Amino acid sequence: MILYLSIFCFSVHAQSTSPSAITTPAPTEENIANCDMCGFCQGQVEVPTNWATCRNCLYPEATSFPAESNKTLIGLPQPDVNHYYTMLGCLSTNPGEFSLQITKFFFSIIGGIAFLSFLYGSVIIATSQANAERLNYGKRVVYASIAGLLFVIFSTFLIRLIAVDILKIPGFGG
Repeated sequence: MILYLSIFCFSVHAQSTSPSAITTPAPTEENIANCDMCGFCQGQVEVPTNWATCRNCLYPEATSFPAESNKTLIGLPQPDVNHYYTMLGCLSTNPGEFSLQITKFFFSIIGGIAFLSFLYGSVIIATSQANAERLNYGKRVVYASIAGLLFVIFSTFLIRLIAVDILKIPGFGG
């Protein structure tokens, strides 16, 4: 019972704080923020690291404010509730966009590892100097890197085929 009550309260709260319900107040001296969510504060001499990237992520409508001005926070719109700026960059809270971002991140890591293992196997083959055991080891490393990369590519293709075309799960289509 408590679980259902908490889920109901959360859904009512989520509906009441929808992005369409948020309005930007007119800038007056009373409602000027001291600091934005990216760490930039009025009166601060230095702009935080990656402040422009964070501002573009969290405040997409606030692109006309120069980074040098200390008046950046006057009239700043409400932050985008669908994005958070983290150490990995701008991450979305929408499940489909978030899964796409995480998939791209892991594919870049997997591709880099496969490329490095392919180079490692190629160097072993090139430096084997007619040593049959070392030559076979290099061939196995190269074949394993290619097979691993193909396995990852085809497994994600299969997951997208099942999720998008057969089951039509929302958030996986792109």
